[in-house]
Amino acid sequence: MIDIEPLRFAWTRGGPDTLVLGRMQVDRGQTVFLHGPSGCGKSTLLGLLAGVLSPRQGRVSLLGQDWAALKAGQRDAFRADHVGVVFQQFNLLPYLSVLDNVTLPCRFSALRRERCQADGPEASAQTWLQRMGLPEGLWARRADTLSVGQQQRVAAARALIGQPELILADEPTSALDAALRQDFMDLLLQAARDAGSTLVCVSHDEQQALRFDVQWSLPTLQQTGESA
Repeated sequence: MIDIEPLRFAWTRGGPDTLVLGRMQVDRGQTVFLHGPSGCGKSTLLGLLAGVLSPRQGRVSLLGQDWAALKAGQRDAFRADHVGVVFQQFNLLPYLSVLDNVTLPCRFSALRRERCQADGPEASAQTWLQRMGLPEGLWARRADTLSVGQQQRVAAARALIGQPELILADEPTSALDAALRQDFMDLLLQAARDAGSTLVCVSHDEQQALRFDVQWSLPTLQQTGESA
């Protein structure tokens, strides 16, 4: 699923490396817990995995496809087909309804649209919202009228619709209190497994780490858990 060849990344040309990684591989369906202190490069690594950022040296491949071998438009299309993202700040479109936000990936990806239930993207969106525990009475409301916790559930449903092979979650429980974090992580892990998706999750909540197949620690990437 993911193949990282030894790489170096820097934010400025000629500047110091901000991220240095060795060879890493992740199989389809595995769950990866990524942790480390603030500023160590966790979100940068997610950007590299999603093909949004490019290393100065080395290679990142998804499903055997080297991101660097694709032109910008091809990267966007490949990402839309194969990657779902739960952003730390959700990145919902505030003027769209909950349902319209969840079905948005299917507007950009014919593959994810085809993977939806026979009734189409809207029915699939409703299924994922039910899985996320969001009441039906909220589905027609504008996204910006929801609570933070509710928006987080919408963001997760949007990432999962169309069963993308890779789910990237950047601090998906950061806006939730302790009582809700466990329940939300239960939902996310089970949903990724049911979809057959690989999940890479960034979190400061290290109590969740043992629930994942593999644990990656930055800034010096160390791996524990099952061999990837």
